[in-house]
Amino acid sequence: MEQNYDFKEIEKKWQKIWHKNRLFDVNEQSTKQKFYCLEMFPYPSGKIHIGHVRNYAIGDVIARYKRMKGFSVLHPMGWDAFGLPAENAAIKHGVHPAKWTYENIDYMKNQLMRLGLTYDWRREVTTCSPDYYKWNQWIFLKLYEKGLAYKKSSSVNWCPSCGTVLANEQVIDGACWRCETQVEQKELEQWFLKITEYADELLDYCDRLTSWPERVLTMQRNWIGKSEGVEVDFPIEGMNARLRIFTTRPDTIFGVTFMCIAPDHPLAETLCDDKEALKKIKLLQREPEIKEGIFTGKYALNPINGEKLPVWIANFVLMEYGTGAIMSVPAHDQRDFEFAIKYGLPIKTVIIPQNKKLSEPLTEAYEEDGIMINSGAFSGLSSKEGKKAVSDYIEKKRLGKKTVNYRLRDWGISRQRYWGTPIPVIYCDKCGIVPVPEEDLPVILPENVSLTGKGESPLKYVEEFYKVKCPRCGADARRETDTMDTFVDSSWYFVKYCSLKDEEAFHREKIKYWMPVDQYIGGIEHAVLHLLYARFFVKVLRDLGIVNFDEPFDRLLTQGMVCMESYRCPEHDWLFPKEVKDEKCIYCDKPVHKGRVEKMSKSKKNIVDPDEMIETYGTDTLRVFTLFAAPPAKDLEWSSLGVEGAHRFLKRVYAVVYKNYKWLCETMPVTKSVSDYIAYELLSLTHRTIKRVTLDIEKEYQFNTAIARLMEFINEVYGFEPENDQQRSVFKFAMKNFLILLSPFAPHIAEELWIAIGEKGFILNEPWPDYDEELAKEQMIELVVQVNGKVRSKIMISQGLSDEDIVKIALNDEKVKQWIDNKEILKVIPVKGKLVNIVVKS
Repeated sequence: MEQNYDFKEIEKKWQKIWHKNRLFDVNEQSTKQKFYCLEMFPYPSGKIHIGHVRNYAIGDVIARYKRMKGFSVLHPMGWDAFGLPAENAAIKHGVHPAKWTYENIDYMKNQLMRLGLTYDWRREVTTCSPDYYKWNQWIFLKLYEKGLAYKKSSSVNWCPSCGTVLANEQVIDGACWRCETQVEQKELEQWFLKITEYADELLDYCDRLTSWPERVLTMQRNWIGKSEGVEVDFPIEGMNARLRIFTTRPDTIFGVTFMCIAPDHPLAETLCDDKEALKKIKLLQREPEIKEGIFTGKYALNPINGEKLPVWIANFVLMEYGTGAIMSVPAHDQRDFEFAIKYGLPIKTVIIPQNKKLSEPLTEAYEEDGIMINSGAFSGLSSKEGKKAVSDYIEKKRLGKKTVNYRLRDWGISRQRYWGTPIPVIYCDKCGIVPVPEEDLPVILPENVSLTGKGESPLKYVEEFYKVKCPRCGADARRETDTMDTFVDSSWYFVKYCSLKDEEAFHREKIKYWMPVDQYIGGIEHAVLHLLYARFFVKVLRDLGIVNFDEPFDRLLTQGMVCMESYRCPEHDWLFPKEVKDEKCIYCDKPVHKGRVEKMSKSKKNIVDPDEMIETYGTDTLRVFTLFAAPPAKDLEWSSLGVEGAHRFLKRVYAVVYKNYKWLCETMPVTKSVSDYIAYELLSLTHRTIKRVTLDIEKEYQFNTAIARLMEFINEVYGFEPENDQQRSVFKFAMKNFLILLSPFAPHIAEELWIAIGEKGFILNEPWPDYDEELAKEQMIELVVQVNGKVRSKIMISQGLSDEDIVKIALNDEKVKQWIDNKEILKVIPVKGKLVNIVVKS
């Protein structure tokens, strides 16, 4: 039989067979335990990238493994299809966003099918379809009924490049999360969702998410930002006005030497006569490295001691955090300290360390707790005692009140763009705000629009859309022309996957069976945005009686990025591998040297096209490499040599089977009690491999080490030639189980070779093999440890340990320590897993 590994024909053949037999369709099975595996769905940008391949391959291995372990596995896919890129592409290329989006979906869907992913496409979600966004609108109406959706005029984050409003969570270091343009403040009428109503629950439930990365939970806790303190009013001298501040450090209130307010504080225009200076300060908002201010000429009074405090407008004070005004204590807040130094403002120490003196004058703020000084009757108290005592005094004298504050603000969902879900609201001069009746949903997004990207919704100019009759009184009315933030689309899509495309969105019995998601996989960049909103929506749906759980995702895996090593050219700066040949720049032929590792991105021109890789090496090779090169949660460094190595491994697998295919097709029973030593060694190797691969998958999805075990197995058996029936029988057993272990990682070649060795049915339907503990025991070998070439110890260790593990064992051996302690170790050389030579300085 032909032994050439024709991956193109094999992969094409099996994808067609899987599709024809609907192998990946799944339905609820009450007799089976369910497992819901989900990767975050992509934006249909046009082509998948290597990051997508890695993400989806991780999910596919988990889904295949769980299915073979006997679970009923839901593994769906869809498209996060609304948003600015489609609209911007439409403006740039003169094509409708719907056409651009659906063409991209078709192309990307074919790419995903080439990866052999076990998606049940009957459940495909496309968020720009009216069948889907109808339910965005329905949820909005329910939120409105409960008082959780409301409209108000407010200062909002405005991205001048995208021409739309951004939620606070979409502003990263003062810039737009999507295009990195500096964000401005703008006063607009906006729709908000009251996520703050769930702030305490969102925070408290972080403690229940024990299978989430701690880094993500920390980011969510910090974003919600619960803090206990006091609100205090500082009267403005000569005016019937007060500055209300919130502070968690009432113990420092005697150290206030000036006040600062945000440039868009309601009193800023009144207090500041220099409107041009105020305008400049507004432009510097959200610049954390810059501290600029304007003295208003006005003074506030400290309600505790009556001291006059100059009122400044400062760029670093933001309206959406706290009250938009702060009491500035430069001796005990580094930001205030730097501002005071810059503008020559007084610095007054009121907290000192218990057992240490502070330098005078201060060179930096002392921000820790300590003992109160210069604080009237409160002097001598510890910070902890002082916080309580001062808070009690403030409440007793009715100068303010104890309160809890949050960094989290309500979610502004209005967007002044076209390609999004229409907000289902009508405005009537007689009736005011009127929700669209449920029976009139969906409010369809019209197609006949003129797109300019100028910063207001083009729906304002489509009369057949915005001109309507009031559902209550029948009078002429107008429809809301803003669309919803696209994060609304992704806040509940995982619930829709529980039912088929043509079934109702909230099929309660199916939701009850499948939800919550057992394993969710996606990027760390969604830690605050998508993941927080999804948690909020689930709690709302729970309170509406639609779902019966509190959190959407039981377990979260945030996969690492795909990176590539760069090169430095003296003429052309940073280059990537495609621009280098024979260690020289392809543009100027000058020698280059290796530089830093960069994240793959279009802007850096270091993208690897998955289609090219599949065409050259095959899908299975690409899957194996992305899973083998690094653990899922770590960054993966792209390596052409690594891809070739993965391909060589699969060719070796193919060769091993076809070298022995004639007798591998025979049926041969296998028992534990083999008398042949070589057969027993192979049987033991097989059970050890099953155990190792199983534990690697179960323990934090260590696919890289699982694949390494499979590679070791093939290296062991590659030259093996069975000499008798026992050896042949065990070899058949070994290869059969090896293919099952390989199949989640390289499913096409596994299916092909499964049939080649005479097995029936699909390998995906095979049960995951069990291992025998006795047979899987690690074989022991003697490790010889030398120090400067002389044998100093012999240790019994498990066979198959890595060089790193062997070196650790050698260095920690008590006999060896006698010869190396207090000496400089120059080299440690492991040799073939059986010898370690330690070279120390004499």
